[in-house]
Amino acid sequence: MSAGTPEPPGVPDLEDLEALLGIRHFETMLLRMFSEGRLNGTTHTCLGQEHVPVALAPLLAGDHVLSNHRGHGHYLALFRDPAGLLAEIMGREGAVCSGVGGSQHIRRGRYLSTGVQGESLPLAVGLGLHCKRTREGRIAAVFTGDGTWGEGAVYEALNMAALWRVPVLVVVEHNGIAQSTPTRLQLAGTIADRAAAFGLDFVEVTGHDVPAIRARLAPVVRRVREQHRPAVVQFTTHRLGPHSKGDDTRPGEDVAALWADDWHRELAERLGEPFRELDARIRAEVERVAREVEARPPSAWAAASGARNATAGGTRGWGTDERTD
Repeated sequence: MSAGTPEPPGVPDLEDLEALLGIRHFETMLLRMFSEGRLNGTTHTCLGQEHVPVALAPLLAGDHVLSNHRGHGHYLALFRDPAGLLAEIMGREGAVCSGVGGSQHIRRGRYLSTGVQGESLPLAVGLGLHCKRTREGRIAAVFTGDGTWGEGAVYEALNMAALWRVPVLVVVEHNGIAQSTPTRLQLAGTIADRAAAFGLDFVEVTGHDVPAIRARLAPVVRRVREQHRPAVVQFTTHRLGPHSKGDDTRPGEDVAALWADDWHRELAERLGEPFRELDARIRAEVERVAREVEARPPSAWAAASGARNATAGGTRGWGTDERTD
């Protein structure tokens, strides 16, 4: 390779490819099921952002992970449990939280998702303070979108995290749009400058090269863990799908341009037939899980039992790795 020629992006290993494809096909399946009237309520998919949780999941093994309304990928990257998650969304037997949490509100082990914007930042600070005081070596990682940075609770939490030096990692999935409002119209300044105002470490990640992202962020996570230095990591990425199940007000040509830069298309072109074969296998597996879950009886919930363990979900998808239980 000649001097000055950029290195080609890394190729995810088989486990990461399975996770990327599993999340992609899970999310597209949900949108189709809604369009067919097979699901009720709403959902927020992470299409285009799958590489974020896949890259981070091995770095957060055993840690507290706080997700948000667009959190299916976060859960699936950690637990590889499409059956339990779909059962939760459908209210079927084997659901992660007995079917009462739905798409957005899920608790499993040290994982918690919520649809309340900004609510997880103060929780992360409290969990981080607990980790620091007990010296258990864990951190609190919290996922937010760029739209969440309009919430006052975010800045109260960042202030406390910096003052108390708690092991908190704030992951910003900056997809350039908050529901239907472009970020440039709702966010003054930059997230980098806001992090700097509190004296927090800041790293911006662009692209979807999973091995490179993981290698770059490993020392960042290690500093948070070992030195109790809170950090903000911004993934500058794209939201390919609608805000929720069908409300996309963006011009079609703008969305088409985002799809043209999609990681799935890039890997398919680079890897060829082996990728297409794996893609078809994972898609078929997700569809099989959907048929199996849809045939289950409704879930039952008893207040005394609380949330059920997702291992009750039965048939699992593309792996059995439970990283944060």
